[in-house]
Amino acid sequence: MQSSRRTFLKSAVALTGAAMITRPSSLFGMKTKNELTGVQLYSVREEMKADPLGTLKQLAAMGYRHVEHANYIDRKFYGWSAKEFKKILDDLGMTMPSGHTVMRGDHWDESKKDFTDAWKYTIEDAAILGQKFVISPSMDQRIRRSLDDLKRFMEIFNKSGELCKKAGMKFGYHNHDFEFSEKFGNETLYDLILKHTDPDLVMQQLDVGNMYNAGAKAIDFINKYPGRFPSMHVKDMIQGNEDANHKYDSTILGKGIIPVKEIIDAGRKKGGTIHFIVEQEAYQGKSPLECMKEDLEVMKKWGYV
Repeated sequence: MQSSRRTFLKSAVALTGAAMITRPSSLFGMKTKNELTGVQLYSVREEMKADPLGTLKQLAAMGYRHVEHANYIDRKFYGWSAKEFKKILDDLGMTMPSGHTVMRGDHWDESKKDFTDAWKYTIEDAAILGQKFVISPSMDQRIRRSLDDLKRFMEIFNKSGELCKKAGMKFGYHNHDFEFSEKFGNETLYDLILKHTDPDLVMQQLDVGNMYNAGAKAIDFINKYPGRFPSMHVKDMIQGNEDANHKYDSTILGKGIIPVKEIIDAGRKKGGTIHFIVEQEAYQGKSPLECMKEDLEVMKKWGYV
């Protein structure tokens, strides 16, 4: 009886994950029940470090119902086990549909042709939290030294997608700016990532602000790769410090120079986007929590909450 129940639950999770991840092209442009707006907790990183429970309570009081983590260390989310963190979120009426954990080269054991226990635990704990997307937010420079190195790692991305799929989830990648400034031949690193990953196994979380630092525009990539961006980091940018690596800083939505509303509308209509994750990393004299409140009000005004 217990075995049958486990089989049923496993099938239900897989079907639910597939429903969340798949969005028929005929529905592009329509708000669906699977669509959500959340907040990337890196936006309040110092607050989460000092008082994680109190910070989550404040975000919940603002009206945020979904969070995306940026802290998973030794099988703990902000110091809590997966089950403990899930209960905290449940009690606050919140969910965690996605999270950021870097998949490193050493998470794959080439001698065994298998993932290490550390990466398997990452997937296991994400499933306990009810995540739909397990997202790697970075790529080590050693992985992109050559086109062959990159292609080999994209094969591992696909294998991670297979592992996530077994747990009813999808593996994903989150861009910064180097993916658009670095090239092999005439193709950008980002073009190559999308070219060599199976969209049924590997989703893309498009950070519309990060790419702006490399001169790339989100609209161009949404038009070029329709349906490839189930998740999006909703971010606005202003002129930053004039140094080579950080031309722009993030700011409150609608206050910067990126046409954010146009981008997220295109994501909804053409990009296949169902998760709109607010992220702000610079605050121009305001507190991070004040900014998160203002960002959510803008998203409400735009019809995304």
